[in-house]
Amino acid sequence: MAAARQVLARSVPVGSLVMSYDFSVATAVRSRGGTVDSGSVIYDAEVHAGWDILGNANGGYLMAIAARAMADAAGRPPLTVTAHYLSPGAVGPHTVEVGAVRVGRRLATMTASLVNVASGREVIRLLGSFGASDPDGPFHVDATPPAIPAYDECFVDVDGGLPDAQPIPELQQRLAMRLAPDSVGFRSGRPSGRAQVSGWFAFADGSSIDEFGLMLAADAFPPAVFNSGLPVSWVPTVEMTVHIRGLPAPGPLATVFRTRFISGGMLEEDGEVWDSEGRLVALARQLALAPRPL
Repeated sequence: MAAARQVLARSVPVGSLVMSYDFSVATAVRSRGGTVDSGSVIYDAEVHAGWDILGNANGGYLMAIAARAMADAAGRPPLTVTAHYLSPGAVGPHTVEVGAVRVGRRLATMTASLVNVASGREVIRLLGSFGASDPDGPFHVDATPPAIPAYDECFVDVDGGLPDAQPIPELQQRLAMRLAPDSVGFRSGRPSGRAQVSGWFAFADGSSIDEFGLMLAADAFPPAVFNSGLPVSWVPTVEMTVHIRGLPAPGPLATVFRTRFISGGMLEEDGEVWDSEGRLVALARQLALAPRPL
């Protein structure tokens, strides 16, 4: 399939540097050989500096690394990937062990484990389904893209110059993100009172956004809960699922993230990602720990 060949072409060799502004390089994987038909396949990968939030690699970034290996082993693009986060992602060499649960004519269900080579600790465990979507299938979308002002009318994610403001993650240097005006109140201590964040997502270097870039887009924005009035603090992801609904057209992606249920020290965050032509290209949901005062 053409889509599968496109995924495989993006599995470029792993470099020796631990910093790259190029997302495809920063998420590259290299197979040690073999196929999942005869057991698991090991891939080498590198977690690069700069794709982190205060030293911890972004969860969508880590998912994209492992999903590249899974897609390569499956020979098919991702449709849905779920990751459970077990330990912080640190800069340096990692391995991805990929196995097959079932490989059918349309779908391949794969598992993967991303492991830090230096510590030997497992960082995330994943389960995903890979295959081509059906362009001739039924179509019905009971939603519209979020109502966000034009890209140039939205705010660069900055700290507002306040001495006690939340630091801007290094990750934002890799991105050309803009937050909607009604989403930035938490930065200056004036949250909107509604747990929602919306805005535009793009890469700072102008790179196109593929299926794996959608996984980063699903986790790159400030947590929606920050606008609820709860503390602006760590919101560690426990589990995240991303559904890939299509490859985006060129241009920034319109996104919206909402949290409705905060209880028992946990919260959910639901996300929508729409392309420049108004097509839904990804859905996301994650379970996370509720923020607590620092």
